[in-house]
Amino acid sequence: MGSFSIWHWLIVLVVVLLIFGTKKLRNIGSDLGGAVKGFKEGMKEDAPKLSENEKGAHTIDAEVKDKQQS
Repeated sequence: MGSFSIWHWLIVLVVVLLIFGTKKLRNIGSDLGGAVKGFKEGMKEDAPKLSENEKGAHTIDAEVKDKQQS
C-alpha cells in the first residue's frame, strides 16, 4: 500500500501532461533550471568574499566561570 509501482507513476505522468500540456511543463522546467543555475552562480560569487574575510580573522579562546550569588 505504501509503495507505488511504475504503473502508478506512469498514470500520474499522463494525467499531469493532460492537465498542463507539454509546452507549459517545458516552460516550468526551464524556469526552474534557470533559478537553480542563478542560485549556484550566486553561491560561487559569495564564496571568495568569505575566504578573504577569514584571512584576517582572529580567534579568541576564553573560559567562562560560573558565579553563584549568595
